[in-house]
Amino acid sequence: MSNLEELTLNIRIEHRTRFVDGTQINSEILVHLPQLYKFTFHISTKVEQQHLVHHLSDDDIQRTFANVRYQQAGCFLTHYSSSTKCDIFSLPFMFDRFEIGITFPCIIFAHVIQLAVYDEVPFEHEFFLRITRSFPLLKVLHVSNSTSQLHVPSNQSSNDNQMHSIVEYPYLISLRLSCVHINYVEQFLNETETHLPRLTELIVDDNQLTIVTENFTRNGTRFNCAKVKQLMTRKPLAHSKDLYIYFPVLSSCCCLEDMLIK
Repeated sequence: MSNLEELTLNIRIEHRTRFVDGTQINSEILVHLPQLYKFTFHISTKVEQQHLVHHLSDDDIQRTFANVRYQQAGCFLTHYSSSTKCDIFSLPFMFDRFEIGITFPCIIFAHVIQLAVYDEVPFEHEFFLRITRSFPLLKVLHVSNSTSQLHVPSNQSSNDNQMHSIVEYPYLISLRLSCVHINYVEQFLNETETHLPRLTELIVDDNQLTIVTENFTRNGTRFNCAKVKQLMTRKPLAHSKDLYIYFPVLSSCCCLEDMLIK
């Protein structure tokens, strides 16, 4: 492959004992491709905590790109209780999918339309505001976090909740709230917290949905449900009159258990 001129890599690696960084990219890839003039990459490496000899920072990883001929690169570390994930990528970020935790760089990911956010520390309102700024064209969002927010969203009127900005997702069409604390269902469905004007697919726990919408009667969560066509819940919902009034354009209502059986 010594004559290769363009290379695109999008790799996710687990069960490693060290991170892939700029030094390794240079010594194991670039030195063997002298004709390469375009290199687009995103490499995500997850290392278990017992294999981490030194406590590395984002700057430590960034410095490994100092002698790489493709120096326009970004990186960040995400620390979990049992592992650490390192993402390195060429700039601008050219891929349409990404997975992040509570920490991510102040970069505009203009091409990302599908995003998964997972962490073991709570996502506060400000975190979701940062998401909208860094991922402006987001269409699909998957949230997974079972830890309660420290600042619980208010379920009162918007007049009582004007101390912070409303999170706007103008292009979001699919929202998956998988294994989340009920705070996050409130965060996304409460229109004083979040606006989802184009949401057409919602995946959520049935009990949490019923509680947050007050059994499909609460006005404050009605707006973000109004255009949902596909509703998927963990267990079957009772197909009541209130349900269909709350989701007026609903065309499909199913449970994940039935889908797994099929």
